[in-house]
Amino acid sequence: MQFQQLQYFVAVAETRHFTRAADLVHVSQPSLSQQVKALERELGADLFQRARGNITLTDAGEALLPLARRILADADTARHEVQELAQLRGGRVRLGATPSLCTGLLPDVLRAFHDRYPGIRLLIEEGGSHDLVRELARGALDLALVVLPLPTPSPALTTVELLREDLVVVSSPEEPRPGGGRRAVDIGDLEGERLVMFRHGYDLRELTVAACRSAGFEPTFAVEGGEMDAVLGFVRAGLGIAVVPRMVAARSGRGLRVTPLTRPGLHRTIALAHRSDVAPPRAARELQRMLLER
Repeated sequence: MQFQQLQYFVAVAETRHFTRAADLVHVSQPSLSQQVKALERELGADLFQRARGNITLTDAGEALLPLARRILADADTARHEVQELAQLRGGRVRLGATPSLCTGLLPDVLRAFHDRYPGIRLLIEEGGSHDLVRELARGALDLALVVLPLPTPSPALTTVELLREDLVVVSSPEEPRPGGGRRAVDIGDLEGERLVMFRHGYDLRELTVAACRSAGFEPTFAVEGGEMDAVLGFVRAGLGIAVVPRMVAARSGRGLRVTPLTRPGLHRTIALAHRSDVAPPRAARELQRMLLER
């Protein structure tokens, strides 16, 4: 089995077309077809069902595809690791984070990292913890900031707790204070309030809805389906209130009233995750150190 054969196999699997796959990897179509057939002979199984105008994966192809993608991602990571210049003058870091952390935690840390290592490219991917865990597992990210507990615990990942953050209620100063105007509210006080709610799959959505149900009521949504910036914008416009991390509320500037939650309140635990079987690249390890020491 050759590395190049796996590249060609993944290209065909993703395009479902031999000619387009050949264009993608910059080889002739006959050469690509020959290498894929050689791979099939090596493995002793057909990887594709070939019909005119219709290329589909066999069961063997479906089994090989995630493994091949992971091998290629690991090789790409190794290439960048080796190519990094001395003193961390070059390279890249692929960091995943939830949108709220991109708004609240990361700006200051990334600025400090960039000031120290200006030659390192920072590639940031926003997503929910579930999506980030999947991207880590397939080798598409070096590090990820995720919310614990993970939606699907994975023994292939190592997580290190980074911080425990309070959640607060934000509302428009032009609207009445939530909870009857008190300076601090509990979750039960949100019953009957109009909530601006994040999209499905967003960690804060699950946490808030679960807390409301634990308090004995179903939350009322005024608007739902947004990302962090959209949710804050809808709250500023007076469409409803939202439960957000304290760091996000603190960085969001004018146009928001912040109301704390009474004890025990709501919290979330943020962790830094990476794959257990592959050490992060050198530049990623340096960013990891700075995040842990922040």
